[in-house]
Amino acid sequence: MHSNKGTRSARALRIVGGKYRSRVLRVPSRPGLRPTPDRVRETLFNWLGQDLAGLACLDLFAGSGALGFEAASRGAARVAMVEKDRVALAELERSKEALGASQVEIVAGDAEAYLAREQAGFDVVFLDPPFRQNALPAILAQLLPRLRPLARVYVESDAPVTVSPPWMELKRARAGQVSYQLLQWDGHDQSGISGDV
Repeated sequence: MHSNKGTRSARALRIVGGKYRSRVLRVPSRPGLRPTPDRVRETLFNWLGQDLAGLACLDLFAGSGALGFEAASRGAARVAMVEKDRVALAELERSKEALGASQVEIVAGDAEAYLAREQAGFDVVFLDPPFRQNALPAILAQLLPRLRPLARVYVESDAPVTVSPPWMELKRARAGQVSYQLLQWDGHDQSGISGDV
């Protein structure tokens, strides 16, 4: 059980850029829920470019919504956030309403089930699955038909993902126990994903 001491400061996140900049969102205390830190989000959106106007984004393991709301703040035309934890989902809905983020779609359910039925193409995808599940190779493979050419995929994990053409690693960094990378798919072949995570 988490202590209630310091809950207000520890269980909140601040949007770091864009039109919702400095807005603070609540984060529920849930097992394994670890919002992407401010500094990592700043680095990621420096990599992506600060303006995501017109882009379709997918936050596949949304959790706190840190990455999806950050994308919405920076002008993304559509942000789908997928989450299966009911408490986290309720908080995502509250955050969407508080921000007035009409471009955000909150989806209740499992990431793989969502990818199996979703037909839309995405320009930017955020992947931050629970570390111990080793879900990334399967998710990356399942994601391919849902990507637009030259789509970029952000991956957060405990160790770097190894990829080969037609995937390309654009950037890589580490913050404490977290490895994070930005990958790009060239839009042609649908292979090149290593199970070595």
